[in-house]
Amino acid sequence: MSDREGLKAELKILSARATQAKMDLHDLSEELPVNWPSIMSVAWKAHNAFAELDRKRRELKQLEKS
Repeated sequence: MSDREGLKAELKILSARATQAKMDLHDLSEELPVNWPSIMSVAWKAHNAFAELDRKRRELKQLEKS
């Protein structure tokens, strides 16, 4: 498998994780004030998932430029 194909496969996994993290954050917001202490951990999980996804997308874009 090429680097490009590997990155695309990884992007699919990261995209699914980011989507799940977004849904977890959304679900938490609908349940508030129940489980309010978990706001920061759920938000950080979503933040980190999207940050990693963004890094890999930029990495793929750079790879495709070369």
